[in-house]
Amino acid sequence: MKGIVFTELLEMAEQAIGEEAVDDILDQLDLDSGAAYTSVGNYPCAELMRIVGAVSDLTGIPTDDLQRKFGAWMHGRFVQTYPQFFADKTTVLDMLAAIESEVHVEVRKLYSDAELPRFDTAWVGPDHLRMTYRSERPLVAFCHGLIEACVDHFGQGAQIGLERVSPREAVFDVRLET
Repeated sequence: MKGIVFTELLEMAEQAIGEEAVDDILDQLDLDSGAAYTSVGNYPCAELMRIVGAVSDLTGIPTDDLQRKFGAWMHGRFVQTYPQFFADKTTVLDMLAAIESEVHVEVRKLYSDAELPRFDTAWVGPDHLRMTYRSERPLVAFCHGLIEACVDHFGQGAQIGLERVSPREAVFDVRLET
């Protein structure tokens, strides 16, 4: 998993619980990486999950809720860092439909070693997109947070249905409210 995910998680955690608390968590976890993350490095997802679990234990916030908050955080970073991905999209559904065919294509050009999830999309109607998320990582709730933040970014009302197939696969039904 790319290090930017780790560095952003730690930054979000520091803003929420403070740098000292985050340092204490990292010291207690005794991670193989030594918690010395760089944005371009690659690290095991298991370390990310251990950090999320430790923050959850400290704050009492369920891990799925933390993942959703982190997904929203990352969406904000994506908007700041890669505004070109959003520039020509007129609806949230257009953006979500472009993740696999446009966004991930460009990410792979920048980071050839990136291990990205797969999003299979199908238009159910002009205001309804079905997205099937598949990943080697148990990040369904993170993906849910990304989708929620994307809906907010476009300022369109939408309902997001979620069917969890497994910890690594889910179907999201995103319907614009008319």
